[in-house]
Amino acid sequence: MGVFERFLSVWVGLAMLAGVGLGLTAPGVPQAIAALEFAHVNLVVAVLIWAMVYPMMIQIDWSAVKDVRRKPQGLGLTLVVNWLIKPFTMAALGVLFFQYVFADLVNPADAQQYIAGMILLGVAPCTAMVFVWSQLVKGDPNYTLVQVSINDLVMVVAFAPIAAFLLGVTDLSVPWETLLLSTVLYVVLPLLAGMATRKALGPERVPAFVARLKPTSVIGLVGTVLLLFALQAHTLVAQPLVIALIAVPLVLQSVGIFAIAWVAARWMKLPHDIAGPACLIGTSNFFELAVAVAISLFGLNSGAALATVVGVLVEVPVMLALVAWVNRRRA
Repeated sequence: MGVFERFLSVWVGLAMLAGVGLGLTAPGVPQAIAALEFAHVNLVVAVLIWAMVYPMMIQIDWSAVKDVRRKPQGLGLTLVVNWLIKPFTMAALGVLFFQYVFADLVNPADAQQYIAGMILLGVAPCTAMVFVWSQLVKGDPNYTLVQVSINDLVMVVAFAPIAAFLLGVTDLSVPWETLLLSTVLYVVLPLLAGMATRKALGPERVPAFVARLKPTSVIGLVGTVLLLFALQAHTLVAQPLVIALIAVPLVLQSVGIFAIAWVAARWMKLPHDIAGPACLIGTSNFFELAVAVAISLFGLNSGAALATVVGVLVEVPVMLALVAWVNRRRA
């Protein structure tokens, strides 16, 4: 891991503080940026999200998909956890905590927004950071690539329907056009751009090219977080417990999904280099997409966007703890 990835939690934390400071001292700046929209998509945020997503998409080698025939069990575990379990447990936890457990601490409108943000995180399985987690647990890199590639193919067709269904279940009005536009803008088009870039560079030059882009990816993430927290500054100052309240179900979701995948992998007798990445893929989130869709659907200063940003803050330390768990049980 480079310095940017190793201290990602630090950069995100500093961006949150800087965003709150900017929102309190110069609120007109983030508001002006928020006004730069086209078809409900913020142009500045779109650039920042692409800065995050594009380098990750270049790493996907679609020719490797055929290798899944070697060990299909690990891929099956990943798909079941990601698409048949995780979105629905996330929605259930969101409803449990914000309509019941924390009902007296937040108003109903904000509660619905936080649930929506959690759902968007749950429907967006990890695409990029999985490569880092896989490397840290000494996973099979080629198999991890296949898992991520298949996940992206499923995400293209499954993200919008599942998200719309679950958001509708929680009594939120869902503009399908915006949701589909976000999926195309932040998944389909980056995938096509990544494939075109990979073909132009050749596989042997991709790692060096992606390595040069890594700082850009982190800058995009930090810039997005800074802008989101600048717009949420007054809410955060007035309600300092909001971050902690959102973090509680998100942490429980991560640990619970990992436990389900871990037990299943043990039962299936998967080897460590397959089981480790399979469990971690299902546990982590494609938070870049979740943040982007939350912004597109509900706005930059919405509670849903705030919940997805808290997901960014929570994910890295939780995932590093789970990596340590996997490594201690490699035998």
